[in-house]
Parts: sequence; C-alpha cells; structure tokens
Amino acid sequence: MTLPSTYADRNCSLARALEIVGERWTLLIIRDAFFGVRRFGDFATQLKIPRAVLTNRLKFLVREGVLIRDDDAIKGVEYQLTDKGVGLWPIVRALMSWGDAFYSPAGVQRTERHDQDGGLLNHEGRCEDCGSVVPVPEIRIEPGPGFNPTGSDRDPVSDAINTPRRLLEPIMAVRTLPAGEG
Repeated sequence: MTLPSTYADRNCSLARALEIVGERWTLLIIRDAFFGVRRFGDFATQLKIPRAVLTNRLKFLVREGVLIRDDDAIKGVEYQLTDKGVGLWPIVRALMSWGDAFYSPAGVQRTERHDQDGGLLNHEGRCEDCGSVVPVPEIRIEPGPGFNPTGSDRDPVSDAINTPRRLLEPIMAVRTLPAGEG
C-alpha cells in the first residue's frame, strides 16, 4: 500500500520519493538487488516475503523504472536495478549505517570496501586508502564485526550474500521456483 498523499500540489520531493520506496518491503527488495539477487524465487527465499506482495512490489518497481525485468528464455526472469535504482544506494547505505549505529551493539553488520585497493569506505562512499568516491559496481561488501547469520536453514542465496562480493554482481543460485512463476 502506498503512502497517501496529503499534498494537494504534490510539491514535496520527500513525499514523492516515499510513494516509491516507502512501502515496508521495497527497500529490502532494493537492498537485495544491490547484493545480487535477481530472481523472483531468490527474493522470496531470502526475504521470506509473501509471494503476492513480492509480485506487486516487483511490478511496481518495474513500472516506476527502478528495476527492469529481463525475460530471458535461458536464464528465466530476472530483475536488475536501473540507473534510477542504483541512485538509491546512498539511501540504502545511510539506513544500514543508522541501523548499525543504533541497533547493532557488536559493530557494523556489513563493511564496504573499494574492490580495487581494499580500502574501507566512509559514510559518503569515499575510499580511505585512495580518496576516491567509489562507484557502486566497484564496492565490495562483506560481513562486518557485528554480522551474525541467522537461521539454521542455510540456502545458496544467503550463502552468496554473506560472503565478500561486489555489489550488483548477480547471484547465480539454483532456481527456487518452477519456470513461469514470478
């Protein structure tokens, strides 16, 4: 359900942005897309989201131009972030940092590194070693000191997400849904 608008002229950029990303599951879907999740079944498995909700959210994000849907007969249906979607990384990063600061007493859940030189990234995405602002495809994310994998029923998607990897690098897990679903 989208946020009801109370702005007659819709002249508030924050309210307009929340119409797109303010729904409960949306930023988690986007986060997982950054982590390399691309398939409907993999989103469903990773997020434990009701399939009807996931279907609606994915359709909405495609319609809004945040994701594209690729119907490849060989790979099956995949969803990828568009440039508009990749533009959400600073927001996702900021929310993860806020969560780490206030809800992760053991330390950050995930650290970000510049894949080229291994330098840690600061809160603005700047490499502490070389000083560059690192573009999203060159960011490596890895478990941090506060990371604590949950659940005993491990799956290939979780295993891939929980190992050091570049953002946007697709996870090539075994299909978790029969062809045609999603």
